[in-house]
Amino acid sequence: MFAILIGILMLMIFWKLLKFALKASWGLVKILFTIVFLPLVLVGLILAGLAAFAVPVLLILGGYAMLCSKKL
Repeated sequence: MFAILIGILMLMIFWKLLKFALKASWGLVKILFTIVFLPLVLVGLILAGLAAFAVPVLLILGGYAMLCSKKL
């Protein structure tokens, strides 16, 4: 009986740690894409001569960022 209780508690702790790890990794991926990937894509589009495509993408994403930003 005691072993079953220990097993259940271990599963609960494992689940909480897994949820924390997924939240942390999702936050890191969002930061990485925002700070590294998006600017590289936009610079690549400009260098490839696709400024007519890069400017609207920048405006749309900038507007989305301003609308969805949390005010402190």
